Amino acid sequence: MVDFGGWDMPVNYGSQIEEHHAVRQDAGIFDVSHMCVIDARGPRVREFFGRLIANDVDKLRQPGKALYSCMLNEAGGVIDDLIVYFLDESFFRVVVNAGTRDKDLAWMRAIAPGYGVQLQERVDLAMVAVQGPNARTRVISLLPEQHRSSAQALEPFFGKSISMGEGREWFVARTGYTGEDGFEIMLPASEAPEVWNKLNALGVKSAGLGARDTLRLEAAMNLYGNDMDEVQNPLESGLAWTVSFDNPARDFIGRKALEALKAAGLQKKFVALLLEDRGVLRGHQKVVTPAGEGEITSGTFSPTMEKSIALARVPRSAADIGDKVQVDVRGKLLNARVVKAPFVRNGKILVS
Repeated sequence: MVDFGGWDMPVNYGSQIEEHHAVRQDAGIFDVSHMCVIDARGPRVREFFGRLIANDVDKLRQPGKALYSCMLNEAGGVIDDLIVYFLDESFFRVVVNAGTRDKDLAWMRAIAPGYGVQLQERVDLAMVAVQGPNARTRVISLLPEQHRSSAQALEPFFGKSISMGEGREWFVARTGYTGEDGFEIMLPASEAPEVWNKLNALGVKSAGLGARDTLRLEAAMNLYGNDMDEVQNPLESGLAWTVSFDNPARDFIGRKALEALKAAGLQKKFVALLLEDRGVLRGHQKVVTPAGEGEITSGTFSPTMEKSIALARVPRSAADIGDKVQVDVRGKLLNARVVKAPFVRNGKILVS
């Protein structure tokens, strides 16, 4: 058990490697109740999120549709990355990270009154992520019969409220942080232990922070505080796809700073690395390229590939896919290759 954003969290329940493989090959369950769920309501809530986040909430028109984005400061740095769900024109739901919940809430609360938006932190909810090729089938078996077909038909990056009877409700979303299919479920906190035990009994393996990190890194998914933060902008953190400049009238916070960066010429880029020598890549190791030095932001040994992998921020002209770089591992320069992300997705190794 370790402290994680003020919560006591399990690194692993048994074998971290077995937990990792269970998610890639079958199904695993993670307790992600440390994530902060915030409900935002008001007649101008869409306009509020149009100002608050870098991606464009006008993409959200179907109820339940989710959008991944970053919330930026005026300098274009990343305050946090988050998921926003559109439920109706007066009701959006946002999920932010545990370690940033206080500053996120403070930032949002400073902006919300200008749009007449009311924010409610849902401390009554627990949240579990059930991930893996068999994850959805196991979850659906717990749902009332009349809701199973609609849950089965739920498309990726959509969520829906499901009545569990007796006034109880689950919010089931086809999202995740592992590169595998599955659901993230927001449910009354009092129900979480029973649901966890039922899924265990169905063969869903309990998994901790260790497996969660190796899985997300194989899927080349950013981790806040490692791969981006308030100093780093999304355009140089592999997150340009989460920023929308399409609507020139949408003045999201940080837009002017990002446009100035683009006009001046971005200096860094985000790459995926595969180590070709023996060793393990870790965060903050120096990356040596012909165009200058960079730094690994996240690194680990991939249980699926049985090789060491990393994400790194390097000089923009430094390394294209297929190029060789070197990483300083304990004073020794080891050879690595720039590869196309992700490393693993849907149980398949995508790089060699």
